[in-house]
Amino acid sequence: MSEVKKIATRESYGNALKALGEANPNVLVLDADLAGATKTGVFKKAFPDRFFDCGIAECNMVSIAAGVAATGKIPFCSSFAMFAAGRAFEQVRNAVGYPHLNVKIGATHAGISVGEDGATHQCNEDIALMRTIPGMVIINPADDVEARAAVKAAAEYVGPVYLRFGRMAVPVFNDEAVYKFEIGKGIVLREGTDVTLVATGLCVNSALEAAEKLAADGISAEVINIHTIKPLDEELILASAKKTGKVVTVEEHSVIGGLGSAVCDVLSEKLPTPVKKLGVNDTYCESGPAAKLIEKYRLDGTGVYEQVKEFM
Repeated sequence: MSEVKKIATRESYGNALKALGEANPNVLVLDADLAGATKTGVFKKAFPDRFFDCGIAECNMVSIAAGVAATGKIPFCSSFAMFAAGRAFEQVRNAVGYPHLNVKIGATHAGISVGEDGATHQCNEDIALMRTIPGMVIINPADDVEARAAVKAAAEYVGPVYLRFGRMAVPVFNDEAVYKFEIGKGIVLREGTDVTLVATGLCVNSALEAAEKLAADGISAEVINIHTIKPLDEELILASAKKTGKVVTVEEHSVIGGLGSAVCDVLSEKLPTPVKKLGVNDTYCESGPAAKLIEKYRLDGTGVYEQVKEFM
């Protein structure tokens, strides 16, 4: 049996930026002294005249990106999620969100899969923060194919976009030949009748693994990939919840304010349904190997399977 190909979505981001640069001369990239880690260095090497290192000054970088967008260019500004969403929140809100400027924020190293960098860098709050900004599109791709398609879609969309990428290499399960990305549209990866698993980012693969284990127990799980958390595909979630009667959300993010909260907002208003939110439960995590942390916080395939069984 051939080994599953694994690629970190931050790698996908760098490669997608280079492809964008070749196709569109209006694309510029700004980074906060982390080009090697965020992989924007791939763009820098190809287009040094369109790359700007703003130093360890994320707030300034976002403000510069806003100014660049006001001239008609398409700036992608990048740093770790903790800094892009956390440290620069005021500038993202006031300089980008309020005037609804065409700025794309490429936030890498999100979630606990940052691993050994520890709690200070494991940003599990960024989706919650970005959801509060009016008009902000939030995209959290699940694999390499989806990540590259998401970057292209973000560049074509006119308005602010927050793109969330990971440090850890994750399985590539989408087929590029047939894959289609559309902002705001979820994807049913597996049909089921007993429970709906709504997942995002690296947890989509975990949900697929869990669904296989559940099937062996006679439980039919529907798996939905929500790559766009805002705007949320409400129609798809409501249709699936109506069919299965139970929903489990899975995310590498706090259970407060992220995908789970977005799904609960919709269901509580339009179709009250029992929901179990899987994610980081109101705690700071610790330093350690990424895969071990994902396992400890029960966000791997086995952990999701066990928690869904408990819920059922």
